[in-house]
Amino acid sequence: MMRNAIYGGINPAVLTPMRDDLSIDIDRMAAHCRWLLGNGANGLAILGTTGEANSIGISERIEVMEGLVSRGIPGAKLLPGTGTPALTDTVLLTRKAREIGSPGALLLPPFYYKNPSEDGLFAYFSEVIQRVGGGIRFYLYHFPAQSAVPFTVGFIARLLKAYPDALKGIKDSSGDFANTRAYADNFAKDGFEVYAGDDSLLHAMLQVNGAGCITAAGNVNSAIGAQVYANRSNPAGAAAQETLTKTRKAVLAVPLIPGLKALKARHTGDGTWNNIRPPHLKLTAAQQETLFATFDATGATLAKAA
Repeated sequence: MMRNAIYGGINPAVLTPMRDDLSIDIDRMAAHCRWLLGNGANGLAILGTTGEANSIGISERIEVMEGLVSRGIPGAKLLPGTGTPALTDTVLLTRKAREIGSPGALLLPPFYYKNPSEDGLFAYFSEVIQRVGGGIRFYLYHFPAQSAVPFTVGFIARLLKAYPDALKGIKDSSGDFANTRAYADNFAKDGFEVYAGDDSLLHAMLQVNGAGCITAAGNVNSAIGAQVYANRSNPAGAAAQETLTKTRKAVLAVPLIPGLKALKARHTGDGTWNNIRPPHLKLTAAQQETLFATFDATGATLAKAA
């Protein structure tokens, strides 16, 4: 396991709660963040895929970052998603992440244009890094199923050579252990932090110099993930991993983001947690029944909500 990683451990990809008019409820989001930090989370990856970031406007994302910090969530615990297809928007959001005290930002590739050349991708990140101007570390977000723009080992090596003080790590949401391990095998020895995007890979990655995980299911299983992390070198960690893997499979039994929101709605007794921006839709009653039965069968329980 990598030691002294900035976001080492469990980092839920935080849900974004919405009011009935689909505006963002930052008070409820801050309460959820506090609950996560009190239940196993080491850091909070906000404004990512699970947080519906690409359904959220630039000004709204800035309001979320500023709003969480103004409500007492430490900027030092936040890992904001700031990568967009537009160079200037990415720079603006990454500077804002730095301004609120976040040590890092998580960047999708510029995902609209498919099959960019490596030179084109390098030029994009070079521009972003240079324009942001230091003071924050960059984490790449490898999610080819969604972005269709992968990060290869060769590309990371090239970017690290050019910007060793800026590029700090990667979240791998491919679900491919061999790929995630390749990142760690090639770069972790030099302090490059590799995070699994798939909870089921957490224990295995901790054995090969991984730094932890950044995961959607962390909204409901962060306490179990923390058990894996704390016991990574003894049998209790492997046992906790079995439960962690079951919870991930359970939340994937239905559409992921509305499913997590449904679990949060049940947990808090607050039905407005089900609100979600199109094209996502709330779960049907049948889907909720499937999800709740599957999740409860894992034996996982959630600590009382704040």
